[in-house]
Amino acid sequence: MKDQGSYRPLSYFQLMEVSLRELLVEKGVVTEDAIAAAMATMRARGPERGAAMVARAWLDPAYKARMLANGTAAAEDLGFEVPGLRLIVVENTPDTHNVIVCTLCSCYPRMLLGIPPEWYKSRPYRSRVVREPRKVLAEFGTKIPAKIRIRVHDSNADMRYMVLPVRPAGTDGWSEERLAGLVTRDCLIGVTVPNLPKSPKSRKS
Repeated sequence: MKDQGSYRPLSYFQLMEVSLRELLVEKGVVTEDAIAAAMATMRARGPERGAAMVARAWLDPAYKARMLANGTAAAEDLGFEVPGLRLIVVENTPDTHNVIVCTLCSCYPRMLLGIPPEWYKSRPYRSRVVREPRKVLAEFGTKIPAKIRIRVHDSNADMRYMVLPVRPAGTDGWSEERLAGLVTRDCLIGVTVPNLPKSPKSRKS
């Protein structure tokens, strides 16, 4: 028999998810196979869609304007569905840095960024980033100068946020695909910023 101490009770949200899923299957609304397939698709998804939107905005001022005005519509312009949600894109500028959180649970634009990281769902991040964002960002290696203000945006069940980072210097002439390769999930949350790849150190003869 397994040690009973190895079992953890389900959280409120986990219990709600299991109950709803079992009810939908019982009623014939969905099948277990369909749920498993949808979960597999979601787990395989990364931040590529969000990165593609950022790269397009860096190259196309008109698209950037649409994205800042209506993130949901801008995502759909590129064929990315954001069903039933309002996506708000916030732009980093030379004097403002944005960071995203969900203080209640883990609301997050999964359809564009994939599964949220464990730290995003953790209570320490959710509680600390609203109180001491500059310190939290420093723990990610992102040191924001005191002259730059930090704005924290709290997602909810109906609204998701995504950060439009500042385009790195030295990327003039880059293709859209190459630019998208600089944009990570953490950049889109706002805990890091895009950086150029480090050149390999030359070998000593």
